[in-house]
Amino acid sequence: MLKSTTAALKPAEVERKWIHIDAEGVVVGRLATFIAMRLRGKHLPTYTPHVDSGDYIVVTNVDKVVFTGKKNTDKIYYRHTGHPGGVKSTTPAKVLGGRFPERVLEKAVERMMPKESPLARSQMTHLRLFAGATHDHDAQQPETIDFAGRSAKNTRSI
Repeated sequence: MLKSTTAALKPAEVERKWIHIDAEGVVVGRLATFIAMRLRGKHLPTYTPHVDSGDYIVVTNVDKVVFTGKKNTDKIYYRHTGHPGGVKSTTPAKVLGGRFPERVLEKAVERMMPKESPLARSQMTHLRLFAGATHDHDAQQPETIDFAGRSAKNTRSI
C-alpha cells in the first residue's frame, strides 16, 4: 500500500527573494492582498502554514496609492486611546496627506495576516514601505514586479 506524505518545509530550507513594487496609482486593497500572499509564502508550492517562508517586499510611492469609489473620504479608521470616551477616527485622505502615509498600506496588509500571531508579526517585518520613489535596498537587487500592468483592475480608472 502506498503511503502518501506531505512534505513540510523546514525553516533552514527557506529561500527568500526580494521583490520591488511601485505603488503609484495602484488600488490599495488589491495591492494589499498580493503583498499579504507573498509575505506568507502562499504563492509557493512548498507553502507550510507554521513556517515563515515568504519573500521580502519593498514598496515605493506608497503615498500615491488610490482607493476606488468614495472610500478616500467616506471610509473611517477607528482607534481607541484606552481611556473612557477615547475613540478617535480619521479618513484615508487625512492619513495619506499626513506625516506617515505608508500606514494606510501597512494596516491594510496587517489586517490580512493571521490575527494575534507571532508568525504574522515576524512576517510583517519583511515588508518595507517608502513614501517616495527611492528605497535603500538596492544592494539586495530586488526583482521588480509591474503590479499595475498585471491587470486593468489594479489601477483606478478616473
